Amino acid sequence: MKHILSLIALFSLVCVPVLAVDRTPMNIVWIVIEDASPHVGCYGETLIKTPHIDRMAREGIRCSNAFVTAPVCSSSRSAMVSGMYQSTLGVHNHRSQTSSGKGGGNADYYDSYKVPKSVKLIPELFRDAGYYVTNKSKTDYNFIPTSKLYHGNDWKKAPAGQPIFAQFQLSGGKNRKAKGHADPAKVVLPPYYPDHPVLRQDWAKYLDSWVKTDEEVGQILADLKKGGRLDSTAVFLWTDHGVSHLRGKQFLYEEGIRVPMIIRLPKKQSAGTVRDDLVEHIDVAACSLKLAGIKIPGNVQGRDLLASDYKTRKFVFAGRDRCDETVDILRCVRDSRYKYVRNFMSHVPHAQPSQYKDGKKIMQVIRGLHKEGKLNEQQSRPFAPRRPPEELYDLKSDPHELVNLAQAPKSQERLVAMRKVLYQRMTETRDMGLIPEPILEDVGRKAGNKYLAFLDNDHSGQTLRLIEVITAGEANEGAKLLAFAKSPDPSTRYWVAVWLGVNQTAGGKATLLKLTSAPVPAVRIAAAQALCKFGELGQLKLLVEHINDPNLLVGMFALRAIEELGDAGKAHREAIAAAQKSKYEFSRRIARRLTAKWR
Repeated sequence: MKHILSLIALFSLVCVPVLAVDRTPMNIVWIVIEDASPHVGCYGETLIKTPHIDRMAREGIRCSNAFVTAPVCSSSRSAMVSGMYQSTLGVHNHRSQTSSGKGGGNADYYDSYKVPKSVKLIPELFRDAGYYVTNKSKTDYNFIPTSKLYHGNDWKKAPAGQPIFAQFQLSGGKNRKAKGHADPAKVVLPPYYPDHPVLRQDWAKYLDSWVKTDEEVGQILADLKKGGRLDSTAVFLWTDHGVSHLRGKQFLYEEGIRVPMIIRLPKKQSAGTVRDDLVEHIDVAACSLKLAGIKIPGNVQGRDLLASDYKTRKFVFAGRDRCDETVDILRCVRDSRYKYVRNFMSHVPHAQPSQYKDGKKIMQVIRGLHKEGKLNEQQSRPFAPRRPPEELYDLKSDPHELVNLAQAPKSQERLVAMRKVLYQRMTETRDMGLIPEPILEDVGRKAGNKYLAFLDNDHSGQTLRLIEVITAGEANEGAKLLAFAKSPDPSTRYWVAVWLGVNQTAGGKATLLKLTSAPVPAVRIAAAQALCKFGELGQLKLLVEHINDPNLLVGMFALRAIEELGDAGKAHREAIAAAQKSKYEFSRRIARRLTAKWR
């Protein structure tokens, strides 16, 4: 077998004494848990018992400041299995390519989602190195691999002596049928949620899911021991994002991106270690490759956090983009004390319509309390029609992120510094998030892949220009917007149209009318929606005409634009109702919502 390190090399990596020469191949196991934050015993939770995970922490390394780079499953897992930021690889939009079931269906654009041959995914690298590679059993990636990633779903079928790379996907917080352990009466909810029996019951059931997960983790470790592999295996445990709640999953608050992470090394090396430095979940990829003696490719952006010369991160970064039918763009940077959040779509609420989230009883309760005026100011913020473009939090004095310091005079130096770091990171990593998805899909199909489209060309100027356009819109700087409308870049013109409509900029109608004839459908949609905000409701016809565009993302954006205009689209309800049979699940969701509303 090639690329296999001895344990001597492992011990030098993690800076622990070499006890003996052991040439047993290094096995790697990933345990990835769904929809859960660090609410286990070793992280301070007291309402439940998690003995197996707690023991794993005692026998290994517990990272107290670990974060995912995306707070939703498919984007997080796509980053995980590539070792790259989802916004660099072009897989940042949730469930963008799945051909059946949830999402996907944009078959004419599948080439845009194919991973280029130059990018070897982590399971491929292990296969090439002679590992038996398994996944039990979820993938949920936002790309189409160019080769088979896994031998199967059961590592026990590996030939004797062949090292394993095994992924386990545990349902975690999604398993709300676990036996009751946590007492709802003793649950203390975060202060940004109302103290309501339904919410306390839901949180208790979430904690119960951790008990079931703990049992599953214990069984995985027991099976490794029974199979004679535990002492030669590095086990990584973390969650794909935080708890599925209003401010958790899909958002960049601590509840959404801070996750547990535990690393158990062979023979309990570094037992009892607590790492307080900042860690990103894509670091697991780099670390796993290095432990196995596999060369880390240049495209991997994660870092080997166990290296003897490892330099701790000053910052971690995360982003949220489209989740199902809900289009949003957020980025954040966090250091050891402060977090800066940039809302690039501050003109819409945090709590936009979402079939997934709005189907939850807890969301229905919170929305109902909001309508009844029973939420305090902090609890009501997600429902505000607009939100601040920037948020800045001192996590030392304000761990629940309740006090936004972005406008505080004393915080301006910190705000400017954090903003600069974020924008620099977005350009360095070739972040594609500000390019409207329908346009991005055309770019990806033309280049053969979105990642390749940005790899060989410097798009930093475009990124900074799009930030400048959005910032001008937020400041209602009409002259700047009208000047940017002359840009040859369709993404620039798209954002110009959005903000001309939001601000109803004086002199903007003439520009928008020109943009309704633009060659790019997404620009036409943004211009037509903006004109409707000026009272030109005849432009609804243009939106309706785009529902059946061959690029299914265009149709979804058109339906979303109609929904944002309130009841104006009711005059076209027959055409909208027909979209319930769209090839694209997320278009169907919007059409179903509007059809039910207008019955």
